[in-house]
Amino acid sequence: MSFPVSTYTARLDAVARLLDEQGLAAAVLTPGPDLRFLLDSDIETHERFAALVVGPSSRRIVVPGVDAAALRDGVAGEAGVEVVPWNDGEDPVELLGLPDGATVAVSGTMTADHLLTLQGRGVRTRNATTVLRDVFMVKDDVEIAELARAGHAIDAVHRQVPGLLRVGRTEREVAAELTTLILAEHVAVDFVIVGSGPHGADPHHSYSDRVLGEGDVVVVDIGGTLDSGYHSDCTRTYVLGAASEEQQEAYRVLQHAQDVGVAAARPGVTAAELDSVVREIIDAAGYGDYFTHRTGHGIGVSGHEEPFIIAGNDTVLTEGMAFSVEPGIYVPGRWGARIEDIVVLTADGCSPLNTTTHDLTAVSTSEVPA
Repeated sequence: MSFPVSTYTARLDAVARLLDEQGLAAAVLTPGPDLRFLLDSDIETHERFAALVVGPSSRRIVVPGVDAAALRDGVAGEAGVEVVPWNDGEDPVELLGLPDGATVAVSGTMTADHLLTLQGRGVRTRNATTVLRDVFMVKDDVEIAELARAGHAIDAVHRQVPGLLRVGRTEREVAAELTTLILAEHVAVDFVIVGSGPHGADPHHSYSDRVLGEGDVVVVDIGGTLDSGYHSDCTRTYVLGAASEEQQEAYRVLQHAQDVGVAAARPGVTAAELDSVVREIIDAAGYGDYFTHRTGHGIGVSGHEEPFIIAGNDTVLTEGMAFSVEPGIYVPGRWGARIEDIVVLTADGCSPLNTTTHDLTAVSTSEVPA
């Protein structure tokens, strides 16, 4: 169990309160981040239906009989959640105990076959990601501690990146070593991006057999999962040898925009306003067309979750929210750069969880020894 059972019962209580406030009969939550958050469960039932049903006065989890023991022996059993098994050939939807014509919140990760089955039984559905967002967005002390631990873990990997980048190596070779380093600090690798030269202009490039060359700017974006289910995510940008004057100028703008974004992240600001603060700096310097994605995303038991720091999002940021601040500048076909920190909002500002340098870090251009 990642946290005391009282942590999970408090979360279940919070879900029940939100459902009551919004006049919903229940939440029907399927395996994925929702169950990790509420029951510390990573159960995977594949095509078989499984769902936690949280109602005003009852909590049950309907699972295939082959998976029931794992739930009874975990948080569900200790938190008083009724474990209701079903066997192949039986109808699990009947076991949910939903009243006729109920309106329920369902997980955003519920697969279409199960969602359509529920709707076909006359159940009206709403997106639990929206309905329950306040429970997930505002982190409690134990979550903040885990996110801080994740930040330290990925920082430990980034501190070793300069030793991996060498002229003559491929992105794939660097990524393989990063995978090993991430696993030394986490239980799983979420993603590895090694974007060198023109590949750095693709924000979601992963890695390839491209050989690193002298003068390449290299975007390294990495993240992993801790044993508690919480995620890390951090981007730094490196250069093999010396950056050009153009690259240095653009990077100074990027670094200033990221610094200002972190300084502006505080309770009372909307997600859209924070995005605008960062974007205006890059726009004013003439690089607006090269900043092609949102400024940030929430993080917790999901790698990407609310709040999304993006134009049009009027969510008011509050103490305890955790999200990335990650502007980028991407010159198509040539090079790119990004700086990303995870921050947690405090009463009057924010606390960055990543502490490695934001500088455009120059690394050796010596060849890999034969």
